[in-house]
Amino acid sequence: MNSFDGDTTEPGATSSPGAEQLLQPVPEGQRITVMLAAFEGWNDAGEAASDALRYLNKLWGGKKVASIDADEYYDFQFTRPTVRRTASGERKIKWPSTRIYKATAPGTNVDVIFVQGTEPSYKWRAYTAELLVHAEALHVDYVVLVGALLADVPHSRPIPVSTSTDDGALRERLNLEASQYEGPVGIVGVLSEVALLAGIPTVSLWAAVPHYVAQAPSPKAQLALLHRVEELLQVPLDTHELAEEADAWERGVNELATEDPEIAAYVRQLEEAKDTADLPEASGESIAREFERYLKRRGKDKQ
Repeated sequence: MNSFDGDTTEPGATSSPGAEQLLQPVPEGQRITVMLAAFEGWNDAGEAASDALRYLNKLWGGKKVASIDADEYYDFQFTRPTVRRTASGERKIKWPSTRIYKATAPGTNVDVIFVQGTEPSYKWRAYTAELLVHAEALHVDYVVLVGALLADVPHSRPIPVSTSTDDGALRERLNLEASQYEGPVGIVGVLSEVALLAGIPTVSLWAAVPHYVAQAPSPKAQLALLHRVEELLQVPLDTHELAEEADAWERGVNELATEDPEIAAYVRQLEEAKDTADLPEASGESIAREFERYLKRRGKDKQ
């Protein structure tokens, strides 16, 4: 799980482009397929990324269409299988794997391929190549990679989500820059490069999870990631249930912080730093973006 002191974004990533639309208009009757991928492990602070995609997959009723066998890619002493009881009371071992689901965004011409699994232990190049074989078979047009990192951000402020791409056309259209980060990467970074080499436009989203509450779940970070997916795909999402969980999570962290004067002082320090950094961004553009999101949700609620 990666952690970056004093930074709220993936190194080299830019801040949000706003409500820019990832998908280009297509002729009537034609469909667009987007692959959304998240991996438990080093790329997934608080399991925010994988939990966000699980929420969306369940919301849209995704159906399993493929999987990647675990034997070739996992060290079972590190990523251990688990034993569970079935509904009939029988013991069953669940092996780690990468599962691929397909769903349709309601009321749209957008099909979504969900990739959910654990970061592999071995053969990353073969693993990502196998994922791209599935992407080609499923006619994927875009890849959106979702991750979460630990950062010095306060839990009481909006969770920052950075957006980056190394695709030149997307950089220009979405007003982004390529990541300038140099250093260790996880499977998300490897898959990003491989997908781009294969000619698939790829965007990476990273949520900054407060490092002092890094344990899962992290519903506020999940919600922030889903809002960014909502903006990129221009598909309204029903996140009322998760929003309630995020509010409850924040109240719980507030209570814990007040019990420890040192933590409370540290949170206030982070809040002051965040508020100061955000002052130039309190612009008409950001206000208009939030109002646009509100109107979309309001229209959905009235349907």
